[in-house]
Parts: sequence; structure tokens; C-alpha cells
Amino acid sequence: MTESAAAADTAPLYARVLLKLSGEALMGDQGFGLHPPTVKRIALEVKRAHERGIELCLVIGGGNIFRGLSGAAQGMDRAQADYMGMLATVMNALGMQSALEGIGIHTRVQSAIPMDTVCEPYIRRRAIRHLEKGRVVIFAAGTGNPYFTTDTAATLRAMEMNCNAIFKGTSVDGIYNSDPKLNPKAERYDSISYDEVLAKNLKVMDASAIALARDNTLPIVVFSLREEGAMSDVLYGRGRFTVVGP
Repeated sequence: MTESAAAADTAPLYARVLLKLSGEALMGDQGFGLHPPTVKRIALEVKRAHERGIELCLVIGGGNIFRGLSGAAQGMDRAQADYMGMLATVMNALGMQSALEGIGIHTRVQSAIPMDTVCEPYIRRRAIRHLEKGRVVIFAAGTGNPYFTTDTAATLRAMEMNCNAIFKGTSVDGIYNSDPKLNPKAERYDSISYDEVLAKNLKVMDASAIALARDNTLPIVVFSLREEGAMSDVLYGRGRFTVVGP
């Protein structure tokens, strides 16, 4: 192995990363709720990255429990439905915290909606200090405001934490020009610009999150969480993934 290759193996591309997960990623093969073996598998992926010295924070959606837009579509008040969705993200955050601490990773949950009995309130400087001390921080309850998705919350928190990138864990190994599950000839992008994602409506994250990342030149790395060790590989520029950037 050459000296440069050895350096590449020991120097990750990102020092501080925010991992964005959908609530559905925690369901496994179930149609609802949390699937403990799946949650543990994802926690092990986080542990592998954490053991390499990466400072990690997470934002998890709530769609496996309650989705605000679905509630609004069925006649609920949109703001009320969104608040219910935020509470669902707190439940997922606590589940992931339990899984991480069960494998020895010190974790803190911070909620944008104060609920001191179960987790900390979101305080930016405290969260940064947790990261500096080697703790994983899970940000729950979105931004604390209705009408904003957890994608937007993830981008906002990533910027507040001075993260080097957002890692979007999905069920496919990057961004394709069409759904690879339906079209076997779909082509994967190795890299793509923010504007292309918006113009082609590629549904990586919602448009406001993409625009916010673009305005602050924050890379978004899309990869598959289904493959063991995939997140660690991506941190070193290996494996299959798509980078959304300038």
C-alpha cells in the first residue's frame, strides 16, 4: 500500500456528520412502529463510524408512527397534525438512544419541544459540547415548528453544528434518474448539483432542505443503510453513493 493510500485509510473525509434517517428506516419489514433488530443494526452502523473518531448527530423522521401531512390530508388541522408528527420523532429518538447506549455509545436526545422528563431541550452550545466530548446527539421534534419537515430540520441542525456534510441513509445506494426498484435500467449519479436535484424533482430531500443546503454549500451524501459497513466506507470515499453539491 502506498503512503497516500495508507493516509486515505486513516483520514476520513468528514470530521463531523449529521445522519438523516426516515422513520420508515426503523420499521424493518413491519408496516408500523419500531423493529428492534433493525434499530440495532442501524445503531451498529453508527457505532462503526463513531469508533473511527467521527463526531455524529442524527435526525430521525416520524413517518413510521405518524406523518403530519397524512393527518392533514384526512381533515386534521395541519399545525396540530405536524405537532403530533414531531412527538413521533421524539419516540424514535428515544428508541435509537436506547439501542446506541445498549452497545456502549453515550447518547443525548435534544428536543426542539421541551420535555425535560425524557430528554434535554435543544441548546446549540450544549449540543456542540456533547459532540466534542464524543457523545452522539439525536435531535428530535424537528425545528419545533409546524409546516417544516425533518429534512429541513436536519439541514438546519447540520449548519448549526458546523457539520461537514449531511449523510442521508436510504434503501438504495445513491440517487437515480428514476426509481431503480421499478426501472432496472435506472442510472445512478456519482455526483449531482443542488439545482439539478431541484430541476429534476429527484425527491432526495424536500425542496426547502435542498435550497437551504445549496445556499450554505453543505454537501448531502446519499447512500444505502442496508449494506453492512456502508456508512464507514462512505466516510472514507469508498463504496457506492451520490454526493449532492455545488
